[in-house]
Amino acid sequence: MGGFFGAVSKRDVVLDVFFGTDYHSHLGTRNAGMAIWSREHGCQRQIHSIANTPFRTKFEKDLVEFHGGCCGIGCISDSDPQPLLVRSHLGLYAITTVGQINNSEELVNTYFSDHGHQFMAMSSGSVNCTELVAALINERDSLVEGIRHMQSVIEGSMTVLLMTSKGEILAARDRLGRLPVLIGQNEDGFCVSFESFAYEKLGYHRVRDLGPAEIVRLTADGCETLSPAEKEMKICAFLWSYYGYPNSNYEGINVEVMRYRNGEIMARNEMLAGTMPNVEFVAGVPDSGIPHAIGYANYSGRHFARPFVKYTPTWPRSFMPANQDVRDQVAKMKQIPVPELIEGRRLLFVDDSIVRGTQLKGTVDFLFESGAKEVHMRSACPPIMYACKYLNFSRGNSDMDLIARRTVQKLEGDEGQLHLDEYSDSQTERGKCLRRAIAEEMGFDSLEYQSLDGLLESIGIDPSKICTYCWNGKG
Repeated sequence: MGGFFGAVSKRDVVLDVFFGTDYHSHLGTRNAGMAIWSREHGCQRQIHSIANTPFRTKFEKDLVEFHGGCCGIGCISDSDPQPLLVRSHLGLYAITTVGQINNSEELVNTYFSDHGHQFMAMSSGSVNCTELVAALINERDSLVEGIRHMQSVIEGSMTVLLMTSKGEILAARDRLGRLPVLIGQNEDGFCVSFESFAYEKLGYHRVRDLGPAEIVRLTADGCETLSPAEKEMKICAFLWSYYGYPNSNYEGINVEVMRYRNGEIMARNEMLAGTMPNVEFVAGVPDSGIPHAIGYANYSGRHFARPFVKYTPTWPRSFMPANQDVRDQVAKMKQIPVPELIEGRRLLFVDDSIVRGTQLKGTVDFLFESGAKEVHMRSACPPIMYACKYLNFSRGNSDMDLIARRTVQKLEGDEGQLHLDEYSDSQTERGKCLRRAIAEEMGFDSLEYQSLDGLLESIGIDPSKICTYCWNGKG
């Protein structure tokens, strides 16, 4: 996916931008960049690949080169290298984006098909999305008008952070507020961030969240709204269930608290339905499944345990390698069993989600090889039926990459694709069949998913403000 951090101040903000950006590293694994502006040196920029080396390690050596910056932006990107430096009739600015453009070819053909325009192509032949965003902004006579224009023509979602040569920052939340944009303040200036804890650790306090499509300008002296927020919002539910860091808050709802509540609701519903298996331990698939499992264990009265842990000093992120076979082997090497909690035991695991199922199958095999008697699996969100078309969540772009959709196709062919709502619902015959089929394929003794109603209940904000596209196709 990706994230960003920016700060503008009466003092040097290089370290703020460095640490603030580093605190978004859980949101991406490919590229990262920093751009710093100072009156004496203008705009300075560095971009590095972080595919095999953490952000901090790559950028520490660059800190001495960023001289006296009182304004800066940084990004973690799971897609294009950025931030970009752009020179146009709107002036010189640095820009970074987070989101996904589904109609990039159409936009290029519509707005830039004459011989006077060109784009640098990525290795795949596609256009750098951030460059396309900048080109759309430059179609208008001001940065604000350009951002509005960009928001109106893009199909997908695009959040923008832009630093001008005047030493100010423009931040624009995507049109439907699918991702958060938070404003912080200290005695010397302001910052903008995806994650609240990123600025809190740096001594900023919360000012407010941007609304959908809202555009603000940050200077050392204030935060000014340049374009007001729209009313309709569709914030991504996956921020709470998976992507968000435990101490993050979105729309006033803490991630860790939501995950405990989510696990409690799962256990409550299973106990009411009489489907809870007789297990000795409840555990979370490390690491993001753990808080959901704590909630499940606390409500159900089953003992919480950690039958295996992840060894992270060598491979902190299992999805770093580009090759799937290598990723699978890395995931296997990271799993360190606690035999005393596995051998002969009946275990129930909660995972944050079940997407493709590739690594989870290896986890189940590992548990049985380590002596488990039974392995029951629970997903903290409903069956994922649609690949996200709004945010760049994973390398897979096809619905058939998803284990739930593949299983539906195996069970009923094309006819099954007309009944996805039934397959999602555990109360229907199709829903029960889906769960049995996946459990058999993966080697679980039983499988259940959190219901969509249960997930929305655990988040606790108006359901009409939450995007549920990946589960029911309604964005």
